[in-house]
Amino acid sequence: MEPALLARFDRLLAERGYGSRSEAIRDLVRRRLDEERLRADATNVVGTLTIVYDHEQHDLAHRLTHIQHDHHTTIVANVHVHLDPRNCLEVLIVRGRARRVRRLAEELIATKGVRHGRLTLTTARD
Repeated sequence: MEPALLARFDRLLAERGYGSRSEAIRDLVRRRLDEERLRADATNVVGTLTIVYDHEQHDLAHRLTHIQHDHHTTIVANVHVHLDPRNCLEVLIVRGRARRVRRLAEELIATKGVRHGRLTLTTARD
């Protein structure tokens, strides 16, 4: 490895608190392997889906609730936070096959009135 790249890597390891290069490399390899597994629709995943929306928008909260009930086997739990008098944040903890979880996320995020949505996944160990 060229010295400049290795020096940058060592600085990053120090900032992140790694005790050795091998620990950091192990984590990088795991992350890359998980990224590959996440591409497969049948992979078991866990994660969070975060959405922000205006609860004053006509019927939006009702529609979001119905979508969540339709996917009750995928949603483990949720947290609802009032950001201000109009805006809400919901964080859903999800698990299941990657395809099913992605489908739920796409449906909620695409719901008219949802201002922001982000799905974060990792593999669930089989």
